[in-house]
Amino acid sequence: MQTNATNVDEFIAECKEKLKDNSECGNTHYNLGVAYLSKGDFFEAESCFREAVENSPTMVEAYVQLGGIAMHQGDLEGCLNYNKLAIQVRPMFATPHGNVGFVLLQMGEVDKAARALEKAVKIDPNFVQALATLGSAYLMEGDPERAIEVCKRALEIEPMFGPAWNNLALAHLEKGETAKAVEYVDKAIETGFDVPKGLLDEIAQYR
Repeated sequence: MQTNATNVDEFIAECKEKLKDNSECGNTHYNLGVAYLSKGDFFEAESCFREAVENSPTMVEAYVQLGGIAMHQGDLEGCLNYNKLAIQVRPMFATPHGNVGFVLLQMGEVDKAARALEKAVKIDPNFVQALATLGSAYLMEGDPERAIEVCKRALEIEPMFGPAWNNLALAHLEKGETAKAVEYVDKAIETGFDVPKGLLDEIAQYR
């Protein structure tokens, strides 16, 4: 969308003006929702994204945004459902598969989560967050070797991605390779990642 706005509030006003002439433009509703989201106004953003999908039912990005808002509100089921809707509309869009995997992992459905995340990284091999989350799923499945493999792939793409270093530390700890676990915890800390206290306490004895 072309814009002359110099800040978010001007952009919001511009979108509202456009909607006066074309209230059924899903794209403008979506852009308005993103603008409200950037201001932290989740209520208005949700309303805009709902208008977007009502007027443009194939706008998968709006479903994903609605899922993100549901997650922010602690509604895992809602987040899951919105991302499943996005997958129905565009099956080869990696983001909702990754989100479904993340939510299922939070819900304790590890096997289903791993399969959704595998689908996400098959569609987009550079999906760093999905690769690292898949590492978490493999760890929960008791497969540190596969966890190491996917986390290393994530770090080849984004060397400063803290969650992948954290998962590498956990995987090597599980294998009894404590020196590597210490090294990777330190790498995670260097990225600014908030390493869980339990892991820091466990690693301390191997320093």
